[in-house]
Amino acid sequence: MAPSARSGPYFCGIDAAMDVVAGKWKPLILWELDHYGTRRFAELRRGLPGVSEKMLIQHLREMEEDGLVHREVYRQMPPKVEYSLTEHGLSLNAALASLGRWGTERMRRTGAEKVSVA
Repeated sequence: MAPSARSGPYFCGIDAAMDVVAGKWKPLILWELDHYGTRRFAELRRGLPGVSEKMLIQHLREMEEDGLVHREVYRQMPPKVEYSLTEHGLSLNAALASLGRWGTERMRRTGAEKVSVA
């Protein structure tokens, strides 16, 4: 694994963590891969309504570079690519779990609507 372009300096651990999960879609990609396991690109895109193809590609590349996501390319016709979480990605997702619980409670408290994914 090549060293990440994002390598500090940082003020604190939260700064370093936020550098890796910055952006609306990265935490949701982590959740999607943790919740459903290995996914193909189209499956990820369907599971994240509103994400553009360009943004999903960009985030997946950055997450692969940061060692959070593993990209497996199958040399077949038609080509097949699958994404899964690495141990590093699983540990980050576990760290974000309490933030997710906090957000769920906030949604309940404020009466916020939850998006339904078909």
